[in-house]
This record gives sequence, structure tokens and C-alpha cells, in this order.
Amino acid sequence: MLLKDRPFMYFNFDDEVLSSAGGIATNELMKELHATYGQVKTVLFDEIQNLANWELFVNRLHREGYNLVLTGSNANLLSQELATHLTGRHMPIEILPFDFKEFLRAKKFQIDAEYSALPQQRGELLNFMENYLLNGGFPEVAVNNIDPKDYLDVLFDALLFKDVVKRHRVKFSTQIGNLGSHLINNFANLYTVRKLMGVLNLKSASTTEKYIKYLEEAYLIFSLLRYSPKSVQRIKSPRKVYAVDNGFISAKAIQHSPDKGKLMENLVFVELVKKGNQPNRDLFYYKTRNDREIDFVIKKGHEVVELIQVCYDLTGPNVEQKEVKALVEAGKELSAKSESASGGNVPMLTVLTWDEKHTVEKDGMTIQVAPLWQWLFGL
Repeated sequence: MLLKDRPFMYFNFDDEVLSSAGGIATNELMKELHATYGQVKTVLFDEIQNLANWELFVNRLHREGYNLVLTGSNANLLSQELATHLTGRHMPIEILPFDFKEFLRAKKFQIDAEYSALPQQRGELLNFMENYLLNGGFPEVAVNNIDPKDYLDVLFDALLFKDVVKRHRVKFSTQIGNLGSHLINNFANLYTVRKLMGVLNLKSASTTEKYIKYLEEAYLIFSLLRYSPKSVQRIKSPRKVYAVDNGFISAKAIQHSPDKGKLMENLVFVELVKKGNQPNRDLFYYKTRNDREIDFVIKKGHEVVELIQVCYDLTGPNVEQKEVKALVEAGKELSAKSESASGGNVPMLTVLTWDEKHTVEKDGMTIQVAPLWQWLFGL
């Protein structure tokens, strides 16, 4: 897709012939590529990590004026390695599991916004939404309809071994496995390093921090900081943990009946990341002075532009009042804090629910209550 409008050479290193032949001579490879494609200076190398010392080969081609597109697994093409080997001459592109629109395309379901209120279409859409909420957006699950629990359980453990234990040569693999499982089971909850040490009998804070970082680098979990203009408060506050895909939660969770409100929150977090919001730079959680928690704070530059609460069902006693009160309180606090930078603009206030839509006016502020599916569609 990146190269469809320009000529390029292509080679896939994920070929058993190469491993059985004892490797490949890179000069011979380039000669054969040019013999096939002619004088083309753009190359797509697939699964480049299977070539020993690939970064030296890539650096040489770059110096010779080639434009390169590389694909590879998390373990070998993480941005830290690229930054070391290519020193600023690269642009990484992260590919996360399907968003809801992509999931529906995989299921061959089309919705016309004009007819979304019709009971049949709305019912079918919510059925797919439930499937996506529980099973996530990994392509194998969405496209091939394989059993999500078995597949994702094995996939999580394989990624943990390949991209964490093997890559970082972790000696105590059971400890990091327990940590990964514990964090996935406590998704959308706060954690502190000290508490994790106590629960999992880990010996040092530095080791615990290191293990968490390994899990984040492997795209298994994300950690979210509390928003504060003061960096010390951001660093010292508890962090919230989210899984990269809801399917991992259903596959690894020990509880019998999943908390749909928390699953919605996890899904919204990942969708915000897919929309380009970088955790702990553009995206945070927040606690008001009265200790009311706001699920997501979205910043653009110095300005807080939106606050989002996620709640599966607002019909319980005082539930809506509680969510609205937290948003209004946070909106006032954060618009006052950003007044010097942005003129005190009040951020947009949103409550995402399963299937409710209306507007609430309170203390001169407007709160939009919107269904999750509509928000995922950007409507």
C-alpha cells in the first residue's frame, strides 16, 4: 500500500530455502534483484530480521542511495533497536490489531449511518460490537473465525516468551509470566510498583520496573500516567494498565463474568492510541481534588481538549449524576489550569455508553452522552 504508485523491488527473507542454504550473499541478492526489476532504487524487504546483521546491510544500501521499507517482528524491529542502528534515518509505523471499522469489514458487514436507527441493523451492529468487545481485533480471530480463547492464550504466551524472555534473556521467566498475567487480569485498574512487588514476591523495584517496560515494548500492555502539570506528581502517582487487545483479556482472565464497563474502557483506550494519541504525552487519566476519577484526558499541545468517561450502563441509581459531576468538576479544574496557555477554554466533555445517546447541561457545561459504536465510527 505504501509503494503502490511507484516501482519497487521486493524480497521476502521468510523462506526456508535461505535457512537451509546457510544464509544468503547480499551482493548476489542485489545483483539478482536488479536483474529482475531493472534500475529501481526502492526496495521492500519482508521479515528482514531473518537476515543476520541486517542493520549493516540496510545501512550500506542507505548510503548507496536506496529507499527502503522493512517489515519484521516486534522482537527484532522495535524502535529502540532501529534508533540504535539507523540513528534517525527511519520512520517507524506501528500496526495494531483491527479497529472496529476494520473488524466489521473483515466480517463483511456494512452499515449506512442513515439507517443505523433501524432495529434490525442496530441489533446486528450491537451483536458485532459485543463480539469485538470480548474477542478483540486480531486478524486471525476476526477473519478466520477460529476459537479466540485458545488462539489468543497461546499467542500471548508465545509473545511473552519470544519478545520478552528470549529477547531480554530473562532468567526468572515464571516471575515475568506471573507479572504479565496479573496485569492483564487487572486491566483498567491502578497499580504501583511497590504493590506489585508485594503481590508477586518480586525482590526489587528496579527489576519490577524493568519487567513492566519489557511487557510494554512487546506491545502486550500499556501504562497510563495521571495528568498533572507537575512532572513529579505524574511520575509518583499510581499508573493505570491496559491490554493491547480485549481478546487477550478474555483469553487470560480468571474471572468468570467479564466486567463489560472495564472492557469498554480498555477498548476506548486502545482506540484513542490508534487515533494517534500517544500515552503519557497526549493521553492521561485524571483525579480531581475531590478524588473523582476521569478515565481519559486528551491534550493537544498545552491545552486539554477533551475529557472522556466510559460507563456501560447509566440507568442505575445516581450513576449518570456521578459521571456528569466528575466531568464538570474536572472540566472546571483543567480549564482553569490551562487558562494562561489557552485562554481558559473548557474541554469537550463526553460519556461513552453501550447504547445511550442524549445531552446533559450542568453548571453552564454541555456533556455529550454517546453510544460506543457511534464514537468508534467517528459519527
